Amino acid sequence: MSRQVVRSSKFRHVFGQPAKADQCYEDVRVSQTTWDSGFCAVNPKFMALICEASGGGAFLVLPLGKTGRVDKNVPLVCGHTAPVLDIAWCPHNDNVIASGSEDCTVMVWEIPDGGLVLPLREPVVTLEGHTKRVGIVAWHPTAQNVLLSAGCDNVILVWDVGTGAAVLTLGPDVHPDTIYSVDWSRDGALICTSCRDKRVRVIEPRKGTVVAEKDRPHEGTRPVHAVFVSEGKILTTGFSRMSERQVALWDTKHLEEPLSLQELDTSSGVLLPFFDPDTNIVYLCGKGDSSIRYFEITSEAPFLHYLSMFSSKESQRGMGYMPKRGLEVNKCEIARFYKLHERKCEPIAMTVPRKSDLFQEDLYPPTAGPDPALTAEEWLGGRDAGPLLISLKDGYVPPKSRELRVNRGLDSARRRATPEPSSTLSSDTVSRLEEDVRNLNAIVQKLQERLDRLEETVQAK
Repeated sequence: MSRQVVRSSKFRHVFGQPAKADQCYEDVRVSQTTWDSGFCAVNPKFMALICEASGGGAFLVLPLGKTGRVDKNVPLVCGHTAPVLDIAWCPHNDNVIASGSEDCTVMVWEIPDGGLVLPLREPVVTLEGHTKRVGIVAWHPTAQNVLLSAGCDNVILVWDVGTGAAVLTLGPDVHPDTIYSVDWSRDGALICTSCRDKRVRVIEPRKGTVVAEKDRPHEGTRPVHAVFVSEGKILTTGFSRMSERQVALWDTKHLEEPLSLQELDTSSGVLLPFFDPDTNIVYLCGKGDSSIRYFEITSEAPFLHYLSMFSSKESQRGMGYMPKRGLEVNKCEIARFYKLHERKCEPIAMTVPRKSDLFQEDLYPPTAGPDPALTAEEWLGGRDAGPLLISLKDGYVPPKSRELRVNRGLDSARRRATPEPSSTLSSDTVSRLEEDVRNLNAIVQKLQERLDRLEETVQAK
């Protein structure tokens, strides 16, 4: 008599826990634009989501703890002249966010600690180079101030945000049709892309060469998304010829056959993959779905193991994914998603049940910290480096806000031509002024909270 052996895994019992009503963000108007991005980006300080806006494009940025009902007159980031399609927080500066828009520009914004008090219309830098709408923005994981953007002109541009210049271009000769997804490798040496021409490519962006290429990883005509996972593998989501949704795992050195190919269901929503390199778990979130599936990736066959599925009643319009340093380690939280409804953003915590209150080292190996490993010049010069790792044993304390320094080209040339005044502010004076500004922002935020409470009291009466 044979007995079926259940595979041992510490993640078999991971469960999703939606936040309570007072921990959600209510009365937010999520964008109605049809585009396959998450529409939401989060980090340990802020939650940002693309929202409906009249007369242009805008997105909302809120401090992570400012939950509850969002005032209809809340200030927005509203410098774009057409709808915003994608947003991404800088991994090395929690106050800096990039946005791509239908107005063909990429803008980089600096959000003050405590959030916005007035609408933000002036970006730190505007990156102009695309001739059609920009649907993807992605920061380099280890090099400072390096940003990638992909447009519907079938062009990928890599920017040095510090100078505001495009330093690398992958033209239509690489991607002859619309680019569906772009993902950096963990050390930022390679990117993998999926394209409407039904090919997935692994590219060395500094040389502009295609390292590996797979034609038709999925037989269907719907969009394919691809991300790097552990040990040089890539994971793709797509559709079969019979319009069944599929997930596949590939070895970039042998792309002839997938290491694993699984069919999921017959829904029509595109699956957005989110990979956690610390736990080797990939989460699949479908736009229009009401569920999140998660799989564990191992180094031995069958390589891709289905774990479980979180389900809820309402479908999701988009999804944000919190970096590991923003999680609550004392609650054994290994991932947190920010699910967009039509008028609400709902945090969902993925937790491993443990009896002990002690720090669980097997769940939290050293993870990517906020410091860059390379400068933009070093990476462009050919150097590669993995992320600088930090321990979460004593919890994560965000560093002081860092100013994004941008050399504005002509403006900086004019400043160099203008004689410098003989007296300059000392570093102590600058520090005191920065502290005064932070204190003023805190006072303004408290006043705003009091006004909100007064409004609620008046409405209740």
